[in-house]
Amino acid sequence: MNFTPDAEQTLLRENIRRFMKSQVAPLVARHDADKSFPFELLEELAQFGYIGGRLPQAEGGMDLDSLTWAMLMEEAGYAWLSLRTMLNITNGSIHKIAAEGTPEQKERFLQPLLASQRRCFTAISEPGTGSNIAQVQTRADLQGDHYVLNGRKLWISNGAFADFGIVVARTFSPDCQGQLSTFLVERAVSPYEMRRVDTMVLRSTGTAELGFDQVKVPRANLLGAEGGALKRMLAGLDGARVNIAMGAVGAAQAALDLSIDYARTRSQFGRPIGSFQLVQKLIVDMTVRVQAARALGLRAAAALGTQDARMASCIAKLYATEAAHEVASMALQVHGGLGYASDYPIERIFRDTRGGTIPEGTTEVQTLIVGREILGISAIA
Repeated sequence: MNFTPDAEQTLLRENIRRFMKSQVAPLVARHDADKSFPFELLEELAQFGYIGGRLPQAEGGMDLDSLTWAMLMEEAGYAWLSLRTMLNITNGSIHKIAAEGTPEQKERFLQPLLASQRRCFTAISEPGTGSNIAQVQTRADLQGDHYVLNGRKLWISNGAFADFGIVVARTFSPDCQGQLSTFLVERAVSPYEMRRVDTMVLRSTGTAELGFDQVKVPRANLLGAEGGALKRMLAGLDGARVNIAMGAVGAAQAALDLSIDYARTRSQFGRPIGSFQLVQKLIVDMTVRVQAARALGLRAAAALGTQDARMASCIAKLYATEAAHEVASMALQVHGGLGYASDYPIERIFRDTRGGTIPEGTTEVQTLIVGREILGISAIA
């Protein structure tokens, strides 16, 4: 299969790279240190298709194909993995509301998201529940015109910044006895607790723990049918895994480019360090991993919507995220002491690439899914 970008994709990539270099790169170090995020960037990035770009034009998107979107995610990861994460969170909500929302919900939530006028999160993970979505314990009880939510959500990206989010809860009503549903929860209408959670990785993504104690959510804010959330959430994992994989490829490429430049310009013992065999070995190993990860990521992007998507996306996510952190580690080795400096990008890339191996299913979970696809035997009880 040919993954060579066509003329239109090449021009789009060139324009994105110019924007990232001039408008994003100067902001990264400050916001990473401050643990803040420049939300004004999202509105500016919409011109390239980064906000709802995969939606049909009739729904406010650009009808971008999956390979073009994969390219966008790589470029975002190259610039800043926190940016790619925030784009993923925003677009995940956009697609859920576009697919499942009522006309009123689309008017109230989707249109402001597309215009970068609102900030959102998706709350699935809990203190005792991670990769196994089916074990969510937060519950929603229908009481008259409201659902009453009780429970806690943890590791919620953008939870500290958002004014609303999509919350997954085990639902109890006359028509639903414990199945999972999704709810649009606005902080101003349905106040919930929020605690900022500082993390080693992706420091600008506003990770938070959210608490729901008898929180009333209007019945009209049920997103989609009661009890159908598990199937819908699982269906979206393939695309999310490709997004993470391609963002990891971008970050790895950034680490490689920095290392190539450093190996050419840094001298020791009267010669460039790139002339030493062991340094060249590091550069070659990094290059092999980046190119292999990119090929797997693009193959998975091309497979979205087909019967091969699950296995391809799991393989891509598994390999690319692990390879990206390996590349970042080798980049740190090439840079020596400079790599430790917090005001130089390698230190941040090293931390952030470690974060990709956990969300949307850990490396171990991806391994078990791929094993099940190959053998037809599940290792998950």
